[in-house]
Amino acid sequence: MASIFSKIAAGEIPSYKVAEDKDFMAFLDIFPLAKGHVLVIPKKEVDYLFDLDQETYAGLMEFSRKVAIAMNKAISCKRIGVAVLGLEVPHAHVHLVPLNSERDIDFSKPKLQFSSDEFTAIAKSIAAAL
Repeated sequence: MASIFSKIAAGEIPSYKVAEDKDFMAFLDIFPLAKGHVLVIPKKEVDYLFDLDQETYAGLMEFSRKVAIAMNKAISCKRIGVAVLGLEVPHAHVHLVPLNSERDIDFSKPKLQFSSDEFTAIAKSIAAAL
């Protein structure tokens, strides 16, 4: 059965897309830790990041780097944090989280809520910085 991320990549489930190419996609996390929290996925469905083949792994990291650079231009923060947990969705993915302190990447804290219009504006601002 396809993961929710595979369904997002296939366009079956809507998302607030930030960037996409033939192999990778970046979109806003709808349960964000911070304004601009992005998920980056390979379109190839592989459960665990370290089970990706070397080429896909390297491509995912490079695509994530490009998105993080754009995020840093579009979102007011000190850095973009990177986290790989992979327990909640069985599809390899990278969290890119705008940070002003280490506490900003605490996945146990309450998630932020934004309106659809706010999510759309955030995604567009990051996409425009690419």
